[in-house]
Order: sequence, then C-alpha cells, then structure tokens
Amino acid sequence: MAPLKVLMVAEKPSIALSIATVLSGGKLYTRKASTEVHEFDGMFLGSHAYIKVTSVVGHVFRLDFPPAYQDWNASNPLDLFQAPVHKAESNPKVHICRHLNQEARGCGHLVLWLDCDREGENICFEVIECTGFQVNDARRKVHRARFSSVTEKDILKAMGNLVEPNRNEALAVDARQEIDLKVGVAFTRFQTTYFQGKYGNLDSRFISYGPCQTPTLGFCVQRYLQITSFKPEKFWTLHPYLVQNGYELKLEWERQKLFDFDVATMFQKLVMQDGILEVIDISEKQESKVRPSGLNTVNLLKVASSALGYGPQMAMQLAERLYTQGFISYPRTESTAYPSSFDFRGTLSALANNPVWGDYVERLLAEGYAKPRSGTDAGDHPPITPMRSATEDMLGKDAWRLYSYVCQHFLGTVSPDCKYIRTKVKFSMGAEFFHCVGQHVTVQGFTYIMPWLAINEKKIPQFTKEEKIEVSKVELHEGNTVPPEYLSESELITLMEKNGIGTDASIPVHINNICERNYVQVQAGRKLAPTTLGITLIRGYQCIDPDLCLPDIRSFIEQQITLVAKGQADHSGVVQHVLQQFRQKYSYYVKQIENMDALFEAQFSPLSNSGRVLSKCGKCLRYMKYISMQPSRLYCSTCEDVYNLPQRGTLKLYKELTCPLDNFELLIFSMAGPEGKTFPLCPFCYNNPPFEGIDTLYGTTTTGSFGKLGKGAGMPCFLCPHPACRHSMIAQGVCACPECNGTLVLDPVSAPNWRLYCNMCNCLVSLPQGAHRIATTQEQCPECGSKIIEIDFNKKTTPLADGATLHTGCILCDELLHSLIEVKHGKSFFKRLGGRGRGRGAGRGAFKGRGRGTGKGVDPKMSFRDF
Repeated sequence: MAPLKVLMVAEKPSIALSIATVLSGGKLYTRKASTEVHEFDGMFLGSHAYIKVTSVVGHVFRLDFPPAYQDWNASNPLDLFQAPVHKAESNPKVHICRHLNQEARGCGHLVLWLDCDREGENICFEVIECTGFQVNDARRKVHRARFSSVTEKDILKAMGNLVEPNRNEALAVDARQEIDLKVGVAFTRFQTTYFQGKYGNLDSRFISYGPCQTPTLGFCVQRYLQITSFKPEKFWTLHPYLVQNGYELKLEWERQKLFDFDVATMFQKLVMQDGILEVIDISEKQESKVRPSGLNTVNLLKVASSALGYGPQMAMQLAERLYTQGFISYPRTESTAYPSSFDFRGTLSALANNPVWGDYVERLLAEGYAKPRSGTDAGDHPPITPMRSATEDMLGKDAWRLYSYVCQHFLGTVSPDCKYIRTKVKFSMGAEFFHCVGQHVTVQGFTYIMPWLAINEKKIPQFTKEEKIEVSKVELHEGNTVPPEYLSESELITLMEKNGIGTDASIPVHINNICERNYVQVQAGRKLAPTTLGITLIRGYQCIDPDLCLPDIRSFIEQQITLVAKGQADHSGVVQHVLQQFRQKYSYYVKQIENMDALFEAQFSPLSNSGRVLSKCGKCLRYMKYISMQPSRLYCSTCEDVYNLPQRGTLKLYKELTCPLDNFELLIFSMAGPEGKTFPLCPFCYNNPPFEGIDTLYGTTTTGSFGKLGKGAGMPCFLCPHPACRHSMIAQGVCACPECNGTLVLDPVSAPNWRLYCNMCNCLVSLPQGAHRIATTQEQCPECGSKIIEIDFNKKTTPLADGATLHTGCILCDELLHSLIEVKHGKSFFKRLGGRGRGRGAGRGAFKGRGRGTGKGVDPKMSFRDF
C-alpha cells in the first residue's frame, strides 16, 4: 500500500522549517519554490506518510474593488458602499496560490499550521481555496493544528490533537475587511479630493478616514483639548515639620489643599499658635502587593512603550520574531490566565541555565514556586511566556530587552507576593490633623525579579501615643494645578482596549497609521501630540456627526463581528447592516462638508498662496508653483489646474527643455540615495498619458485637475513611446530588463556614474564609470535587437587599445562592454506596474540570474489595511 501523502502549510517560512525539523527529527530534504518546501518520510495518524511542509507569507489574498471602481474620477464614493468586492493575490509576484495548488496535487491530507487567531483562521480558508481541498471531503481531508509556540513539545501535542478549521472565525475577518475597505475608501476618497484640491499645506498624501483609525485619533485630540482648555488654579497646603531623634520629618495635612488663601492663612495661624503636635493614633498594618497575572498582548505593548521606549508596531515586530525563533509563545493573546494543564516546572527548568536570572529560577524550583493569580481566560492562547533561554548576543539589543521583560514578567507571576508593614502616625495640632507614613518590606517576593515595581522603603522615627512634640516650623506651600500631559501610547492602548477599538493584533497598526498620516507626532516619552491636520479633522467630525470619531460605533461593530465568530450572527447580515448605517452617515457628511471646510480655511493656506515658482505651464505659458508639502504637486493659478508629481524625492527644472507634445517644461525627479532612480517627466503627460495602453503606476498618488484622484496618471518620459522625442523610451531605451518585462533605459543625468535602470522594476545596470559621455544611437544590434550605445571613455582610464576613447557597441553582445557592466538593485519608486515593457530580445550574453521583487503589489488607496 502506497504511503499517505500529506501537505502541511505554515504562516511563515521560519515556522514551516521548525515544524518540519521537529516532525522529521532533523532528517529532511529542502527544495526551493515560491516558499521553501521541506520533504521527509514520517508518521501521520498512525500510518507511514510522505510529508511536505511549506508556508505562505501572511494573507494569500487581499480584498479589493473591481477595476471599474478603482478610478477615483469615474466612480462616486457613495457607490462603494454597495459595490462588489473580490479577492486578489496579495503578492502576485510570489505566486503563492499557484505554488500551493501544485504542492497539493496527489496529497490526501492537508494540515493547516496557521497562527491560532482569527486572522490565521481566515488564512486557513485561503489556503484551502488555493489547494482545491474541501473541508467536508471524505477523500481529501483538511486538518487544523492548534499550537501556541514552535517548541517540540507544542508541535507534537498539536499533531496529536488535530481539529477542523473554524469557518465562523474566518467569516468574521471577511466581515471586518469588507466594512473597513468600503467605509475607509469612500470617506478617504471624498475628503482627499475635496481638501487637497483647495489647500496647499496639508502635508499628507491622503486625508484618510477609518472606523478604527479615526476614533483612535479622537482620543489624542480629546486630551489635547483638555490641555488647551485647562485653567490653572492656585492652591495652598500646610506642612508642619518636627525633629525627632535628630531626624526632620515633614507631615501631610489631612485637608490636603485649599483654594482660598485667606482660609489657608487662618489655619496656619491657628496651628502656629498651638505649636505642639500630639500623637493621637499609631497603626501598623501588614499589606501585600500582589504579583502580576499572565502577560497578554495589550499589557506587553503598554510596557514596551512606557518602559522600553518601543512603539507598538516595533514591539509587535520584535515579539513576532522572538516567537518564530522559538524563544517565546504566541504573542497575540487576550488571556492573562494560564490553563490548568500548563507546565510551569518545565518552563522554569528551560530558564534555569540563564546567566542573568538562572540563580533566581533555581531558588524558585528548590523552594517551590507560587501558583499564578487567576486572570482572564479569553479562550485563545495562554499568556505570553518564555519558551527557552537566550542571551543578548543571540537576540540583539532590542529583541533582548523585550525578551527580558517577558521572562521577568513570567517569573514574577510564579513568585510570592511582596509583603510590607505600613505604619501610619496621626498628629493633632490647633484642632487640625496631620500624618506621616512609613513602609518596611518584609518579603520582597516578585519585586526581586521586577525591581521597578518594588515598594519604596520609608523609615520614620518611633512614636508613642499621646506623646507631645514641639513643632520646628509650619510652612504654607503655594502651588498651581497643572494640565494633563499629552496622551502616551500606553494610555492610548488602554483606552482602545477599554472601548473595543481594534484587536490585540490591529491596535499597533491603527496607532502607526495616525502617525504616518501626519495626524499625530510622537514626542519624548512616547507622548502623542496631535497635529493641526489631526485636530482640524476631529473638530470637523464633531461639528457634523460626532459618531464618526467616537468609539461607540466601532465598539458595536466589534461586538457584531464577535457574534459572527461565535456563529451567533449572519456574516452578510452584519456587513449590510453596518454599511447601511455608514452610507447614511456618509451622505449627511457630504452635505455638511462646508462646516469642516470652514475649519480648514482657518488653518491652512489656499493653493494659490502656497509653494514656490518652478516651471512654465504649456497652456498659458505662465509659471506654475511647486507645492512640496505631501502630496507634492504643481499648481497653475491661471488655469486653476493641479498636476500630481512623483512622491518621496527631489524635483527640479530639467534644463528648461519642453515636451514636444504639449509645450510644458520638463522636470527631473531624483529618488533619495546613491542608487535612487533619476528620470525626466512632463507634468501634463504624467497626469494625462497621451498614448493608449500606458498603464497607471499604482505606487504614486494620481491627481488630475482640481485635485481629483484616479487612474490616467503616472507616465514619466521613460514610459513614453513618442518616436521623435529624445527623452522618450524609444530614444533612451537600450534593451530588455533581465528581471521583468520592462526596458532598461539610460539615466540621462547619472554622469560620471553612468547607469541604466529598468522602467518597471528596481534593476540597475552600472555602465563604465568615469566616461565623459554615454549616449544611445539610432542603430540596433543585428544579433539581439538591442540599441547600440556610444561611449566616450576618459583618456586616463580608457580600456581601449592605443589610448582610443570612442567606442560603440551592444552591451549584451560586445564582449568589452559586457565585461564592464554590473547588474544590481536600487530603489524603485514603483510598487506595482501593469502591462509589458517594450524591451527587445535577450540574445547571447544576456543578463543572468533572478532579482528580488519590488515588494507587495498593493495600491495604498485601496487597501483596507491602511484604514
């Protein structure tokens, strides 16, 4: 009987390798594919099996609108609420879907090792779709492995307890994705087109809205408004001082503070007239500071921000890396309670050899560890726990600091409580009452390993009841009430959790979004100060419809999505109900937009008053202004036209040359860094491609007249097929790109470090360095069809015989030129390109090897992840 064929799929390549290594005992064969495939013979469900383990790289698909709804100019944002959506491959260049389909052929079992949360469950069903398996198919069975760490023990335990994937949890993610996509894109398109067409100094590519992002910003602005509206008040408080056994002691007033100076002065006189303090009560009480419960994601993020100085996004990246390397358990969990079956002794033993806290662990194992406090069991994963010992040299400084905290927190949960004696002495003088407090620690407990939580020892002199002591002085202290500080990341995370904004996995994303969109700025101490744009947006929402920036609606949505995850609500019913609510709110918002516009008008400059003079308009022949604030653009005040430009680079006039098609002056755009591309462009052609079939470059914001965004933009000169213009792809294109369907084009201003770059990917080809001149000719290579180039070498460095400097040839077929070039990768401005290049064939001497991809093909305007 032939052995079973089993395909196992993990969420990341590193986890796939860990699983395969454990199940094969280290005896496996690895081959290259879209993601690595590890093959070995083993046992599965008690039978001999041939097992393949591979992985995805996160979500296989992303939710998107069909092409008809992606044109910002051609579709009404209101229509998006009822528009169809479809799933497209998240990263088409990696071909994960095809890879999974090929690996699944002939396999009778599919085992899903995706992360054990809702997102992981959603990816499970994406994998099932790619492989052609069916959940209830008796012939080809689907299994779900549930695990919390990638240790041998957890992997083997999961293999022995395979279950079915949970479709309800996957549908809950589908519901959230569709709601966030449609609501976020509709509001964002309208706001962006409306405000960017009127104001020049907004300093943000998109004026975005998101059902989670905006309430998150609302918390920051609410704190800012509390600060600005705060009015300080003077207060006064009494502090008697006494000297006992050579020790001066300051006493606290039972009234604490008074806000009337005359009354406070009266009390000071009464006390000073008496001048004698009498001890009226001495109380001693043993108190405990309880050890922490288990560590969940939200608490980890708060500590990382407040104590370690790591933003939530960075903290999660470090935690995920520690998890995939097997140092900690799964870092996304809401639970703070350990399951009854948790092996505390085994976990402690794994840390016993650690050079930092190994001695403390040995003491716990010898003297007995405490049972952790009961916490919250959310039914997902155990609290975040160290799985094996590590050192700073193994992890690096940042990951080590986070790992150290996870270890110290775990050790704190199994340590005794901290115990101390609190002594309070009460005094009477002039009919007023005062006190002092002393603290003495008797049992350090968990504060030994978590010293930042230790009780501050405070010694006070010995007193006896009814003892009378002469006061040394009585101070009347004057102070002022102070406003609260800007909201810290840690406080914001607490508010988001309390109000149901986001999940443990998405909270870092929402905080990162409001920072990247220039709505808040992170200040010292990880404080979040809202910008003028962020404040104006929230104030505008409050004027029109406060629900748009309050957490109530999002909290309700999360509750409904949780019901979907539990199978208690219909997926499509929840989506339609929520979208109908937001559709009505959107319609009202559009009608009342003048109220927000009045706030923008008071804070930002009109386009006509922004920017600096740069180049001439081809229509009116008057100078246009360059607005450098994001998104950078050109504005012609005479024609009242706005021309979008490439982002994240420098722009200058290109030798006052003009486009032969429309008479606009050409610009030269340079990306940052020594390997950034440099290319010319015509502002009009860039926004209004004059030739059919020029694909939109999705890596750019596309702005047409009056700030409208949409397709039909993004044609630099290196994509232009104009037959006569000397800057076009026809004139400057040399040969086909070795790594994609693009064309290698001569960089016109790269001297003396001459180079070619691909007009579609990030491939760079270094040409002979130091040449006086390199130019394309009109001739083509008879062997491969590439364009012949002409090089004028430097006399001192010429490789030609007899000191000659002029040479013409094909960089592919000419042996001398081919030996002088080097293929490498630089910065690519474009994240995703469609269509084919116009490069010619790859003849003999063609470039070899495959290059790196240019990243995920995601249109930032359409991705729900950004909202």
